[in-house]
Amino acid sequence: MARFRRRTCIILSLFILFICSLMMALKTLRPDRAVFGDPFGLDLLPELRQHKVHLETKPDMPNGAGDDSITNNKNIKSVAANSLKIPVLPEINMEELPSPNYNFHVFYYSWYGNPQFDGKYLHWNHAILPHWDPKVAKNYPEGNHIPPDDIGSNFYPELGTYSSRDPYIIETHMRQMRSASIGVIALSWYPRGSADNNGDSTDELVPAILDNAHKYNLKVTFHIEPYKNRDDHSMHKSIKYIIDKYGSHPAFYRHKTSTGRVLPMFYVYDSYFTKPETWANLLTASGPLSIRNTPYDGLFIALLVEERHKQEIQRSGFDGIYTYFATNGFSFGSSHHNWAGLKAFCDSNSLLFIPSVGPGYIDTNVRPWNNRNTRNRVNGKYFETAFSAALQVRPDAISITSFNEWHEGTQIEKAVPKRTEHMVYLDYQPHKPGIYLELTRKWSEKYNKEKEQWLA
Repeated sequence: MARFRRRTCIILSLFILFICSLMMALKTLRPDRAVFGDPFGLDLLPELRQHKVHLETKPDMPNGAGDDSITNNKNIKSVAANSLKIPVLPEINMEELPSPNYNFHVFYYSWYGNPQFDGKYLHWNHAILPHWDPKVAKNYPEGNHIPPDDIGSNFYPELGTYSSRDPYIIETHMRQMRSASIGVIALSWYPRGSADNNGDSTDELVPAILDNAHKYNLKVTFHIEPYKNRDDHSMHKSIKYIIDKYGSHPAFYRHKTSTGRVLPMFYVYDSYFTKPETWANLLTASGPLSIRNTPYDGLFIALLVEERHKQEIQRSGFDGIYTYFATNGFSFGSSHHNWAGLKAFCDSNSLLFIPSVGPGYIDTNVRPWNNRNTRNRVNGKYFETAFSAALQVRPDAISITSFNEWHEGTQIEKAVPKRTEHMVYLDYQPHKPGIYLELTRKWSEKYNKEKEQWLA
């Protein structure tokens, strides 16, 4: 009996030793830099275009934070690049791409994130926004979307639920924009350390966006969002920061005025929320915080929503008007039939007029109660109608809403068909995913031809 027990112990010990050896062998099959908890076989997940890396979310930083944060983010990108087999876009002959049209500006958002690059989903998991009337709100669902199959958009991107930090994504976007003959990227911007309610700080991405834009001969201007406590003082700091930090980059956009001056341009979203007297402190020559005729002077383009905003914009000291919304009839400014009058007003007051055109509008995956503002794309006809209306008033430039505002369905970025158990996403069929890039290129070329006739 004792001999039997000894033999059993030896067999059991050998079995345990075998199991330990097997586990050690399996461990060597995991990625070298996998973090604790990464599932084995991560590369086999559907989002094949995404690079597999887990980044810790950065804490919010004050506006006056030093350069360490940007250096740290550069290091993060460097680690990501060095630790992964990064997809490389196939080489392309730049001469085969259409020339960039610097009078075609497109609104661009770098606020998207996913677990591989950001440690979590950002914006794809957008909250379902409640109606302001509780009686109406109770009839609609609440909560957040759950990516990757359930996202805060009625369309689904060809690139999947990407991260705006992904170098492959940034360059792919630049190439798509250049293929559409767009010349200027109007980059959504919040001060360093701040963000909207669904995202994280994105100011640290600006250098990578500028570098990639320069590679494709594109320029970058800033679309300043209504960040917390935005007023004349904070805007003065923001403009100074942007110009000091990024103004020397070759991709930083400057617009040549009719008087021959070459100045940076800034779009100011929701500018009408700030009183004209406050803006005048910054934007008029006699204002106590005036940037006029200083190294921080620029062309400041205000958002016009209601007709009364015309006079307020003029009193504020702005240099021009844009209309942003891609919903014809939603506001006075976004209604095509009002553009001729707005252009005449701008001409008589030495203001730039930059109407905004869009391919359509639908936001019912984030505002399910907002059906009445949906504008069907009609297979591209809605987009072309908007371009036609814009060209008729001979605008100084045209802005496009948007390259990738997926929540409001205004994107011209490539989208693909997708069906899940609970959702059938819209798509661009019967056309190809790049149809709206092709239409943008068509109208960019048409704009250039017609502008030659205007100036003749």
